[in-house]
Amino acid sequence: MSTVWSRAQLLITTAWVGSLWTIGYLVAPTLFKTLADQALAGTIAGQLFFVEACLSLVCGIALLTIWFAQHRRIHRKIVGMVLCTVVGFFALHPFMADLRAAGLSDPDVRWKFGALHGLSSGFYLMQSIIGAMLILELLDNKPDAKTKKEAVN
Repeated sequence: MSTVWSRAQLLITTAWVGSLWTIGYLVAPTLFKTLADQALAGTIAGQLFFVEACLSLVCGIALLTIWFAQHRRIHRKIVGMVLCTVVGFFALHPFMADLRAAGLSDPDVRWKFGALHGLSSGFYLMQSIIGAMLILELLDNKPDAKTKKEAVN
């Protein structure tokens, strides 16, 4: 793969995974610790996760396009990350929003919300881990890295 496309893939992946980690593991928890109004924190976090989900789709499509054009096959890690976004956000969050709108004072509703939230968080964590693996793979496959490996051997 050409150096330009290799670097583009690495930059897009780094931006994608970095935004996942920043929003999911720094910004959202900080909102809940900082704001006294937990409902407001949840609303803001929900909007941030929506923006992150849209960014994930854009980055995933861009990476798949580059990858497919260069390699003529689908990259499983990229597809996995996109699927985590689709299931974790676009499939589960509408149900969570409906439960939240119904009110979380009912223990049964609160339990269902918590279960969906846990499942959604699991998909987010899985996406974050796959993203780290993808970055490491792209770093190992950089043309410069191959040249250095060949020089050592």
